Amino acid sequence: MRKILKGLTTVSPAKITVLIVFLTLIAFFVDTPFLRFIELKSLDLRMVYRGTIKPGPEVAIVAIDEKSLSELGRWPWSRKHIALLVDSLKSYGVKAVGFDIVFSEPEGEADRVLSQSIERADNVTLGYFFHTSKRDMGHLKEKDINTALDLIGNSQYPIVQVKSPPAEDILFQAYAAVPSIELIAQGAVNSGFFNAFPDSDGVIRKSPLVIKCKDNFYFPLSVALILQYLDHPPIRLKLSEIGVEEIILEDTRIPTDEAGRLLINYLGPARTFPHYSAVDVINKKIQPELLKDRIVIVGATATGIYDLRVTPYSNIYPGVEIHANIIDNILHKNFLEHSSWTTFLDALAIIVFGFLVGIIVPRTKAIPGLIATLALLLSFLAFNFIAFAKFKIWLNLTYPLLAMATLFLFINIYRYMTEEKEKKKIKNAFQYYLTPTVINEILTDPSKLKLGGEKKDLSVMFSDIRGFTTISEQLSPEELVSLLNEYLTAMTKKVFKYDGLLDKYIGDAIMAVFGAPIDQPDHALRACRTALEMMEELQNLQKKWDAEGKPKIDIGIGINSGDMVVGNMGSDMRFDYTVMGDNVNLASRLEGLNKEYGTHIIISESTYERIKDVLLAREIDAVRVKGKKQPVKIYELLGEKKDAPLHEAYIKTFEDALNLYRAQKFDEAIALFQKTLDIRPGDPPSTMYLKRAAELKENPPGPDWDGVFTMTRK
Repeated sequence: MRKILKGLTTVSPAKITVLIVFLTLIAFFVDTPFLRFIELKSLDLRMVYRGTIKPGPEVAIVAIDEKSLSELGRWPWSRKHIALLVDSLKSYGVKAVGFDIVFSEPEGEADRVLSQSIERADNVTLGYFFHTSKRDMGHLKEKDINTALDLIGNSQYPIVQVKSPPAEDILFQAYAAVPSIELIAQGAVNSGFFNAFPDSDGVIRKSPLVIKCKDNFYFPLSVALILQYLDHPPIRLKLSEIGVEEIILEDTRIPTDEAGRLLINYLGPARTFPHYSAVDVINKKIQPELLKDRIVIVGATATGIYDLRVTPYSNIYPGVEIHANIIDNILHKNFLEHSSWTTFLDALAIIVFGFLVGIIVPRTKAIPGLIATLALLLSFLAFNFIAFAKFKIWLNLTYPLLAMATLFLFINIYRYMTEEKEKKKIKNAFQYYLTPTVINEILTDPSKLKLGGEKKDLSVMFSDIRGFTTISEQLSPEELVSLLNEYLTAMTKKVFKYDGLLDKYIGDAIMAVFGAPIDQPDHALRACRTALEMMEELQNLQKKWDAEGKPKIDIGIGINSGDMVVGNMGSDMRFDYTVMGDNVNLASRLEGLNKEYGTHIIISESTYERIKDVLLAREIDAVRVKGKKQPVKIYELLGEKKDAPLHEAYIKTFEDALNLYRAQKFDEAIALFQKTLDIRPGDPPSTMYLKRAAELKENPPGPDWDGVFTMTRK
């Protein structure tokens, strides 16, 4: 065990996930006996907890019960009693009578009485059973075997389509039949076998609808009664090398496995179907409407007769009621789906839920990982139960749960062996100068400590204090540090509020990144809202500082969005998690442009396009920043869209003035810029444009002028 645990340290959660999912899939397709046993028991529980389903009105059971034995004597009865039962059922108007009983031994004159009753009734189907082991054949002669098969010839599938013969070991094989004696059997209109084949745990969950004997294929008592009840519609059996492909009754496809077994959808516990005592039927104590035009199955339910089976609902379940369930399933197409496509879904569930655990658990702490795993387990349980209860689909429960639980266990062992100590070291080393976001990302994937980066779409924000040198001259070093720390702390909280990455402090400047290291599709919106709240917080600080007699601080903020290289940059000995690229430089230039336009927050066109439906901004210019040839439209960020009524008037006038300015209609532009100032006194961009327009009016720029302002400084 120690070697196994030690070996875990040489792998990764991803490899553990792949290995366990792969091994679970192998176990699933091999179908290991123990896990098969667990799955079958889970199927039983789903069936029981689903609750009882009301059966259709077609089937009733006439029971040879304790009451009947008490009044008519111990079993087996004289066949004269059975004859009376047949006559009585005929008088009730029963459409089809099936006997889950075989009359295989002669009884003299009573046999003739029963034969005559069956022939008069013309609605009786007799049950029989097959010998499915050669060991039971020693006492039988070939002539006797053939005679018996002749008596059950009416239970052969009339239409059998064989693409290619199935392998001998796929279908249930029989070697001889034990029907009722010839005198009785000849009067019946139909027959069917009632062999039962429990699963390895003794529970009957499936019933064969096909048994092969010699070269013929036979149907069971349940199918025989359905054929009689429906006036003998066509039924077709399709076979191929894989076994039974399908059984089609008229337009109903009966789903079976390759061996021809129907998965029984038990509707409920014993007596879900109506039971009537045989002696009450004989004595005409049953209301006629309860039996008229129905299928009646006659069978033993008394404990002493031992025709009691083990089913998902009980260890003592009348065998006769199993036939009733099968008949109801077929008549109402109330089938449980379990086929090759559900096998595909089972394998897919193992893969999907296994990989979900393998992805989530390594990226979360122990308790959240446990909660997430339990949530996945419960979600899968709920999904599985709903699929069974509402849609009648049997999906495997055991293997996906096993994959999830095993993965959770082994990944946590791996984490305990390899990660926890490393995480403590990393956290202690970096907690004072990296954000919690970056620390958690590194703890999730320590490989991020390696040098190198990746190209990502991000937003970067720069902010800077205006006239910091002048402010610093007014304060002592201690006062300056205190003021700067208070300012940087307040601004940093706003960055962290929107999960931004505080890249670095550059003196009094702040650089923050949004969208890394954790992906944030709305990174531009986060950056802009951070900037707006930084300005709000600054106003609060200004009031406080003014009351304290401290100098006033003002800032400018620049934001740009686009592709940047992000990652750990530096040397093997020291590196920073940061961003680089032209788009980073542009954000820095935009921050500096606030001095030119007298604004506080300038964003690029790229950022504006991402936030324009949520936030309010106005275009203030197209500039060609230092080091760039292509002009960039820039916007002043003003606030939330809900605040638009406060700004609409001067924004519209300013935009019209800007268009006239670019069209070199300087007189008209000057008039509108002045009007903007009337609406918003002291508007810095309008004041700046009045000065520019006046200069350009005196010195016209010429026809090639594009209206772009070229920055000559950073």
